[in-house]
Amino acid sequence: MGDRALTEADLFPLIGEEGFARLVSGFYRRVREDGVIGPLYPEGDWEGAEKRFRDFLVYRFGGPQRYIEERGHPRLRMRHAPFAIGEAERDRWLELMEGALEEARLPGEAVELLKAFFAPVADFMRNV
Repeated sequence: MGDRALTEADLFPLIGEEGFARLVSGFYRRVREDGVIGPLYPEGDWEGAEKRFRDFLVYRFGGPQRYIEERGHPRLRMRHAPFAIGEAERDRWLELMEGALEEARLPGEAVELLKAFFAPVADFMRNV
């Protein structure tokens, strides 16, 4: 990217589908085993949840628009409203994502950009 800072629009071209797939796969592997946020996910829909999250991130960071084509506007607060999300759940989500980011071995600039995105969004999902 030269001397300029990485922007959100640069992320998909930099890490591509494969980078997002590694990140989301590592995240959901952790979530399935987690006692704090794992129970919030509907049993039997792990693959669907993983696909939706991967497609959302791909769309959000400049890739193909599958998420919008299949689900419409993200409406994140509305989609998460049925689940009790407090500080503990937010913190655990971020902790699991941190581990997934490390495992995915994305470029450092990409990791920092994703962390800067995830922290306020995770806080925005709080509803208890």
